[in-house]
Amino acid sequence: MVKPTGRDLVRRRSLLMGGLAAAGGTAICTSGALGQQQVTSHAAGHVAPMGAATMEPMPGMGHGAMMTVGDVDSAVNGFDPTDMLTDWDTGTVSTLPDGRTLRTFEMTAEDREIEIAPGIKFPAWTYNGRVPGPALRAKEGERLRIVFRNYASHPHSIHFHGIHAARMDGVPGAGMVDPGDEFTYEFDAKPFGCHLYHCHAMPLRRHIHKGMYGAFVIDPDPERHPEYADIARSRLLGTPENAGWQELVMVMNAFDTNFDAENEVYAVNTVAHAFMKKPIKIVKGKPVRIYLVNVIEFDPINSFHLHANFFDYYDQGTTLTPTLRTVDLITQCQAQRGILEFTFAEHEPGLYMFHPHQTEFTELGWVGMFDVVEALA
Repeated sequence: MVKPTGRDLVRRRSLLMGGLAAAGGTAICTSGALGQQQVTSHAAGHVAPMGAATMEPMPGMGHGAMMTVGDVDSAVNGFDPTDMLTDWDTGTVSTLPDGRTLRTFEMTAEDREIEIAPGIKFPAWTYNGRVPGPALRAKEGERLRIVFRNYASHPHSIHFHGIHAARMDGVPGAGMVDPGDEFTYEFDAKPFGCHLYHCHAMPLRRHIHKGMYGAFVIDPDPERHPEYADIARSRLLGTPENAGWQELVMVMNAFDTNFDAENEVYAVNTVAHAFMKKPIKIVKGKPVRIYLVNVIEFDPINSFHLHANFFDYYDQGTTLTPTLRTVDLITQCQAQRGILEFTFAEHEPGLYMFHPHQTEFTELGWVGMFDVVEALA
């Protein structure tokens, strides 16, 4: 008989739903009794009406009733997945001698334990004490200055996806920062698009999967794109055209809780099932724009599927016309990102699911709901 290996004994699904659940006080709703209650509830007609203004997920909408039980305390964690959807860090603005805008960001590296599902703690390496790090946002052509201080126990850096000088690349010898030291990255904001930043210290996969990453968005300057000025203005934060959109930033991430190079917990904005327990409010008459970034380590591909609707997709966000039109599923490898645009204007109010089409990811936490309403209270 072949002796089972440690990996055979502790698989992703059994780890989350068994060992860690029991150890951390977290339960996964998979019991036959719960399933029977749901059937009875449906038979009795006890289902929330789809037109309800404020809704909780209907019975049976938890993807096979598989959901973590309990809640993560966002105050203790230091960040809230819902707040992260719209929490843009725009830095501080000043004017250079040549009249150009200088936008300055303050960034720190810190070791911090975070809760990624009820009762499941993870020893993270963070930017500004959160995972993902702050969602940085600037305008095309501005001068960017990022002051980075390392308060953590390991050397770290910030590598920005964009165009910059070699000495600003955030790799060993060019912006790597030892504990207790600091470095200032400075470069022009280009090209416009949906980008990301992450630590580029070795071993690279350890620094990424431990939480050192974040979204980095550069809005297009309408004056530089006269042929698409209206579209560019709709993406430029602070314009009336942009105010007509519901914009969200979603960072798809995952966590290897037992350090076997396989992920046990998957999420958007870190906390498993956060948007099943607290669906994202969407006003049906306003278009939606999602800045979507994939930073999952250990899995070669991730995806985003929208139920009952289709969207236009801008791969990397570096174009003002879609690279894909009318799709309901896109795939992204690690570090790939893009912009999704869609509307629920012709839909009835209700809960609409979104998730990856890797079912294991869905069952282990990466799934959520849009709660489409006529208007916000």
